[in-house]
Amino acid sequence: MPSIKCKCGKRLDIGTIPNPNEWLAISDVDYDGYSEQVDAEALYEKFTHFLECDNCGRLWFFWNGFNGPAECYEKSKHI
Repeated sequence: MPSIKCKCGKRLDIGTIPNPNEWLAISDVDYDGYSEQVDAEALYEKFTHFLECDNCGRLWFFWNGFNGPAECYEKSKHI
């Protein structure tokens, strides 16, 4: 099963459906392009996929889909 290794050492599964660690995001501009009834498959193609590590909270974004490398973001606490 496909996976990536987080910087904390935890292996994040990519292939599980549904995936409890996977999130989907769409830009506000892309979302505004839809109205009334929506073709779920067409909308799904617009989503950016990202994984949240359930061990350390890092976010792994697949900006170019799962065929490209993931980009890691670490959460920070704001005072």
